[in-house]
Amino acid sequence: MLGIGAVVALGLGGLWLVLAPYYGTILVWELRGGLPLFAALAVAVATYLAARTLASSLYGGYRTGVALLAGVLGLAGGGWWMLHTFYEQDRTYLAEVEVVDAAVPGLEPRAPYQVGVAQARPNLGDTTGEIAGTSYLPGVDRFATLVDRRGWLAGYEVAFTQQIPLQGRGATDQKCQFDREHATRRVSGWFGHNLGRQISSERRWVRFDGDDVYAYCDGDRPVVVVPLKRQVGVWVVVEKPAGVALYDGATGALTFTTDTAGIPGPSYPSSIAGWQRESTGAMGSFADWFFGRVGWQVPDDGTNAGNDAEFTLATADGRRPVYVTPMAGRGSATAISVVSVVPARHAGLGLAPVTVHRLDPVWVSPGAIVDRIRADYQDIPNWVNINVYEVVPTGGDGWAATLGTGQNILYRASGAGDLSGDKATCLQRADGSEIRCGSVADRDGRGPGGAYGDAGAPGGGGVPSGDLGGLTDAELAELHRRVADEVACRLAGTCGRN
Repeated sequence: MLGIGAVVALGLGGLWLVLAPYYGTILVWELRGGLPLFAALAVAVATYLAARTLASSLYGGYRTGVALLAGVLGLAGGGWWMLHTFYEQDRTYLAEVEVVDAAVPGLEPRAPYQVGVAQARPNLGDTTGEIAGTSYLPGVDRFATLVDRRGWLAGYEVAFTQQIPLQGRGATDQKCQFDREHATRRVSGWFGHNLGRQISSERRWVRFDGDDVYAYCDGDRPVVVVPLKRQVGVWVVVEKPAGVALYDGATGALTFTTDTAGIPGPSYPSSIAGWQRESTGAMGSFADWFFGRVGWQVPDDGTNAGNDAEFTLATADGRRPVYVTPMAGRGSATAISVVSVVPARHAGLGLAPVTVHRLDPVWVSPGAIVDRIRADYQDIPNWVNINVYEVVPTGGDGWAATLGTGQNILYRASGAGDLSGDKATCLQRADGSEIRCGSVADRDGRGPGGAYGDAGAPGGGGVPSGDLGGLTDAELAELHRRVADEVACRLAGTCGRN
């Protein structure tokens, strides 16, 4: 009877896997991912039972003690096996990682991710729904936001893109509506309105991360992009890309492809890029990996909190999307010694190549760069209310940061990674023109928060009066900046005038 029950249970389990592809895929993924742990426990139990059986005939009354000792040794052996499997996983990811001394490629500037997220809500207009996520599309230099329709049995409401300039506020560039009759699924939907269920029913054994999902407008038609991944291996299980699923917001049709050249945003799962980045810890021996003696990690100084790795940027030579991550040596170091670059758009089913660029000289930490910016430009009006966002590489030895007030970008700062030379930090206007490099605070009567850009001040020269049509582009940008500063300080009550 026991044998018949086991056969029936296995049959029902197999039938469930066939008829429930969504939950079956989740179960198989979790079991395969936890295989090293299950194997370690199995080794410990098997060793304990074998020793107990042997000890019962050889050692009599010492049977229990010998069996427990064997169980502990088996658990230790299983634990070593489990850790070594994790090491081999990192070694598998490491196969596509190359460390070079070449300079970081040129990267295009963009508005900070935090500003794109902050501006999404006021740019929704009269659209109802909850924002599911905001992503940057390097191919078109836009921030794309996907909005869930309210309700348990509902899909998406709209997708819209924003073009956010390097100064001021952005605006909704394009908005496209999902068809409420045909496109009724979303990633977080319930029951038959779950997009993950539809993906699993048409393409078994693939999964995705919700943070990777985004949408863009193809004319009036919204398209949801879902970067997919698959598991590969038996004892050493790793994740690899599996193309993308494209969900048509007009018809509800779902298509799969590995040719992602026409997609304006990332198609390579950022989670896999993260695994590859972290695999640098396996560049040495098992002992080096276990004690964290080699490789690099994301610095934990909190400067880029919330978006400190896999910056989605575009290369200067053709706007190819890439994931860029500044990294420091493992341990207490926060100085940036390397920058990893991973293609964010990758065709095929293999791992993307990862290039780790060694920096010479080594940069200071992002926190030190922010502190230097605050020290050099503390004479800007309303400085106490200005934040510094996203210290990101721009290519070579350069970095860029954005200065603004929540949803508004006011200035850009750039400089050398080691903060050396005459242009350790420089402040620019929206048009890229340089205001000045270095600090003038507390010099020639200038104090923190004093007038900035007046005639006679470095980078100043005043703004001519009269017809605005007679102003040059640089003069008009300067006038716009000064008006924005004046409005900001009046609203905050920090202008410092009687």
